[in-house]
Amino acid sequence: MVEKVLVSWIGETDLNSAISDSPLSAPISSTLSTLSFDRVVLLCCYPKARSMPYLEWLKRQTGDAIDCYQEALVSPVDFESIFQAADKRLDTVKCMGAEISILLSSGTPAMQAIWILLGKTKYSARFLQSSKEEGVEEVTIPFEISAEYTPPATKLTTTQLTELTQDGVSSSAAFENIITQNPVMQRLKHQAEILAKRDVPVLIQGETGTGKELFARAIHNASARADQPFVAVNCGAFPTELVDSMLFGHKKGAFTGASADRQGYFQQADNGTLFLDEFGELEPNVQVRLLRVLQEGVITPVGAVKEEKVNVRIITATHKNLMQAIHEGCFREDLFYRIAVGVLSLPPLRERQGDITLLADALLLDMAKQDLALLNKKISANAKNIILSQEWPGNIRELRSTLLRASLWSSEDAISTDDIKQALFDRPQNKTSLLDRDVSQGVDIQNIISDLVKHYIPKAMAHSNGSKSKAAELLGLKNYQTLTNWMDKYGVK
Repeated sequence: MVEKVLVSWIGETDLNSAISDSPLSAPISSTLSTLSFDRVVLLCCYPKARSMPYLEWLKRQTGDAIDCYQEALVSPVDFESIFQAADKRLDTVKCMGAEISILLSSGTPAMQAIWILLGKTKYSARFLQSSKEEGVEEVTIPFEISAEYTPPATKLTTTQLTELTQDGVSSSAAFENIITQNPVMQRLKHQAEILAKRDVPVLIQGETGTGKELFARAIHNASARADQPFVAVNCGAFPTELVDSMLFGHKKGAFTGASADRQGYFQQADNGTLFLDEFGELEPNVQVRLLRVLQEGVITPVGAVKEEKVNVRIITATHKNLMQAIHEGCFREDLFYRIAVGVLSLPPLRERQGDITLLADALLLDMAKQDLALLNKKISANAKNIILSQEWPGNIRELRSTLLRASLWSSEDAISTDDIKQALFDRPQNKTSLLDRDVSQGVDIQNIISDLVKHYIPKAMAHSNGSKSKAAELLGLKNYQTLTNWMDKYGVK
């Protein structure tokens, strides 16, 4: 059976109820005398000398289990410290799988505002209020709130966001087109701006749809080569028998079908930038030939006798772990160190805290530039909460596609939760969970522990905005040093 929990701040009226002529007129005691709960979680910012006598009195009035937490607030009206305390306690209750009721009547207006914010978004709570005149009653909050605050997209950039709404990336892409308020992404933008000024090879790592080509074009457009060609190539699409011709070109008559001279990608990108996407897909024999070009700066077209010099900046991208590929003998280590001078590792969308609804609004805004029917379309607060709850394995590309489908279903001014749910795909789940392994076939328990650690520590770090102390607390570890030891042991970055 689901445990019912009441959560409330202790207010001045509550403290006075223990010595009052009408003790049941105070919010907490009157609520507990009217409704039944399995547990009561109280937050108190008053000195223990005042709260302890009240708690002893309250426990005598009710049979409910009561837990009280002393919270050191900056002040009773400081929103930040109130938020941190309330969020922490509600998260603990949520992890117990309890049904949460929040009493709004006790505490300051700032405390009440934070209860409504959290109870309407992260914790799906019901609200209660208690007054001497009306007694105890359930409160209906007649509006919805999105779980993230997002500034209007029109204030974020002065340029078009077409690279987010098309399969390809705008040729004019710049760093201001990279929409983010996430500290990790902001740091990556800064690093990319530095790399743009240095004519060195760049390797961009990240899952499919994380914006690798967007970064590559922005680097090119901010570099000294900006007025020269930017040539983008998908290495995974190379036919084995035509790789040399596609990369280095060929001469007329070099092979059957070669009816004219043809420039290869290196020649097309001469003096500019060659972007080699899906670089980890290159066959080993191609890696050898590419290494020579990068070392010596010369190519030999198929069917040619003389070498040709080329001046090309290389930017590569991959979703693969190239160090693992080197370990497995699938990728040349000498080629890796040739292309991995400047390295950018783009996080997946699910780890970009604060960016998901920001990007959703920006994507929808840009879609409206292409389809006037979407001009005034918005995303409802509840729909944004559905968006926030998704993992987005396809990242920004998947988010855009989902919004596009949802906008087609939506007949109202705002995209609803039903529109978003209908636009989402049901993904098959892995039937073998960590707790369902067949031990008769042998299990590697260290690998299982490693998988758990590598899954939850990054989530806790993202949730705590990089604070190891807060992340350690979320994970039930003693302190941040214990967390650091776990990260070192299991190679978590």
